[in-house]
Amino acid sequence: MARTRSSEAHDKVLRAALELFAERGIDATSMDAIAKASGVSKATIYNHWTDKEALLMGVMALIHGLDREREDVDTGDIRSDLTTVLTRRPPDEFDEVRNRLMPSMIAYSATHHEFGMAWRRRVMEPPRNSILRILQRGIERELLPADLDLEVAVSLLLGPMLYTHIFQRERLAKVPDIGPQAAAAFWRAHAEARGAHLKAAGISKAPKDK
Repeated sequence: MARTRSSEAHDKVLRAALELFAERGIDATSMDAIAKASGVSKATIYNHWTDKEALLMGVMALIHGLDREREDVDTGDIRSDLTTVLTRRPPDEFDEVRNRLMPSMIAYSATHHEFGMAWRRRVMEPPRNSILRILQRGIERELLPADLDLEVAVSLLLGPMLYTHIFQRERLAKVPDIGPQAAAAFWRAHAEARGAHLKAAGISKAPKDK
């Protein structure tokens, strides 16, 4: 299907803004500069984004793959579904420019609090909601304890991802993906422990991940 002029202009602006934000910093990049670099009029840019922060949000969504619809994973295997969510990664094509942009993004978020909060919600809410749905299915299928604290469980699962991203950034290419390990550890602590408890209590029905 051929792309429309509107979609082409949209893409040009996003990529021009990305390069300028990464090269000059966010505060130092004007909408005029983005219009000039993209070859798209400022009036057209404002037809797509209300202001520079809206455009910045669009840029960040692009390089982190948040603009792509992610299907709710439900294979029937709760542990595998958790692993899938925890191992989702942003598009490889933006690795280099994303690394250049992130220091500016962090600094900008620290001084523009409402944007920082909106960005954190945009980043964290999709995986958080996916994990919540998976855990709820695990409870409904009697694979996980009925009294499982869902907020604590989500924190336990996402915590290792945040730790790796923040403290192990320079070693990411050298260390194994921690997502499967986090899912496995959680499963041992809750699903397998529940199964062992049922067995010890003389309850024959052991949890089956189906």
